[in-house]
Amino acid sequence: MGLYQEFLDRGLIAQSTNEEEVAKMLDGEPITFYIGFDPTADSLHVGHFMQMKIMAHMQQAGHRPIAIFGGGTAMIGDPSGKTDMRKMMTKETIAHNIECFKQQMAKFIDISDGKALFVNNGDWLLNLNYVDFLRDVGVHFSVNRMLTAECYKKRLETGLTFLEFNYMLMQSYDFYKLHQDYGCKLELGGDDQWSNIIGGVELVRRKTGHDVYGMTFKLLTNSEGKKMGKTEKGAVWLDPQKTPPYEFFQYWRNIGDADVINCMKMLTFLSLDEINEYAKLEGSDINRAKETLAYEVTKLIHGEAEANRALETARQVFVAGGISADMPTTELSADDFIDGKVSVVDMLIKAKLAPSKGEAKRLIQQGGVAVNDKKVEKFDDTLTAEDFASDVIVKKGKKIYHRFIFS
Repeated sequence: MGLYQEFLDRGLIAQSTNEEEVAKMLDGEPITFYIGFDPTADSLHVGHFMQMKIMAHMQQAGHRPIAIFGGGTAMIGDPSGKTDMRKMMTKETIAHNIECFKQQMAKFIDISDGKALFVNNGDWLLNLNYVDFLRDVGVHFSVNRMLTAECYKKRLETGLTFLEFNYMLMQSYDFYKLHQDYGCKLELGGDDQWSNIIGGVELVRRKTGHDVYGMTFKLLTNSEGKKMGKTEKGAVWLDPQKTPPYEFFQYWRNIGDADVINCMKMLTFLSLDEINEYAKLEGSDINRAKETLAYEVTKLIHGEAEANRALETARQVFVAGGISADMPTTELSADDFIDGKVSVVDMLIKAKLAPSKGEAKRLIQQGGVAVNDKKVEKFDDTLTAEDFASDVIVKKGKKIYHRFIFS
């Protein structure tokens, strides 16, 4: 099976500027392609991981990836899919985030002997003369056409800054620069980048006369069309300090039944034949597929040892009803107690099992909270220091367990 067909069968591809030519490129002689990553945090997240997996697929097929880190574009902020302007970051913060990205990405992409390149678009964007840039690049862009782009249309209602309006020009210039310097012929990205990718394809053609191409991949969404990779604690990060391996494992173990096969196709290297066997499972047997998904993705991100530990912990907690030292744990201090007591509501908030007191009370009202297997009935239920002589296990819903300790 060719690479393009495998991407299709895995449900990855959203759009291509020229489907026939892109298919030939993916299944033909090695090419250089790129994907951009704006360093808006000090860790990559689950949405980035899907892009990295695609890069790894491409590299295994003989193609050369370029990961471009937005040291320049992150100074502006991409308006795609945003409801308001992204928070401005300093150059120092952006540089730190890029180094974090590089370290994480090097686990998946082989950069030895020029097999892949990590570049920073700040190296050329930050040194551009603005007037020269407008004359050289801006002349090729129609404002009327830009305003029809999905990434701008949504923001026009709430307020699109002129700063952000420049983003498409800058990303397009990246493609031109990579084509000139490295012979890059293909830009890949999430489907929310479609308008920006088209801008780059057209800029290269107008400035060089060369044909280059773009292809977007479907965003990681659940069966209801909502983006995946978010929890009450925030994003599902690849950094184990921000999202511990067990919590990472549990995120995938607890996804909806309707989403597990799609996630297997998009996020793992399991063969399609094996995934199709899992697709035949029904009822409670689907949990086997969820466990496999969680294990495979955790192994890719955190390694086999951490995946094995997370799997064993999950089985102890959910199957055997035991308590594991690897269970997510919150340590309480004397400051958490008032008159020798701590409320269950405050415990939920401290452990980030609920984002607010209102949400914590709603969970209790719906019968969704238990302490040591006893359902919490009242909002003002408390525990004393003596209750923590042994571990206290709080259960939220049917699947989330959390340990509290006090010493």
